Amino acid sequence: MPICKDREYRTMAVTLPNDEEYIVEGYATTFNDPYVLFSDGDRDFSEVIDSRALEGTDTSDVIFQYDHSGMVYARTKNNTLQLSTDEHGLKIRADLGSTAASREMYEAISAGLVDQMSFAFTVDGEDYDKATRTRKITHIKKLYDVSAVSIPANPGTEISARSAFEGYIEAEKLEELEAEKRRELITEVKNLLKGDNNGN
Repeated sequence: MPICKDREYRTMAVTLPNDEEYIVEGYATTFNDPYVLFSDGDRDFSEVIDSRALEGTDTSDVIFQYDHSGMVYARTKNNTLQLSTDEHGLKIRADLGSTAASREMYEAISAGLVDQMSFAFTVDGEDYDKATRTRKITHIKKLYDVSAVSIPANPGTEISARSAFEGYIEAEKLEELEAEKRRELITEVKNLLKGDNNGN
């Protein structure tokens, strides 16, 4: 799967509505529902999507692919891929009946060979809660694709997640290092004072 440096990837479930031929659907993301994105040692880093994060997002040409590459099975431009939001999150609905290849993808999903999806997006608004190590995405700039994926926990998700938190992690490590230096300095001063007192 080709990974674009400026894009982030997240995994979601894909479902088949009853009695609707070649239709797949699922939520690309949920709103106001924190989830652990990855762990760094004994620290968990979480993310939450604000319910207003998709206001003004560029969804002019979102495509449905397999593993974020290759053939396009559906797209918003021809209305075979539909996006909508509700209080739960961003819902996608794809009609995979338009070509033989897209019908094959539907059959793979129907057979349970593919049961997860991932979506690619860029962020241009976020806040960070240092106490809970939670990144709150306040605005998604562009949604690129929703893809059926062979391996949900793909390296791209981990890479993009770590990249998104990189600055916060480095700042936290720097703060911890400075705090440790302050503690060492205080201990050193206390020892010096104790030595002076003993000398007197």
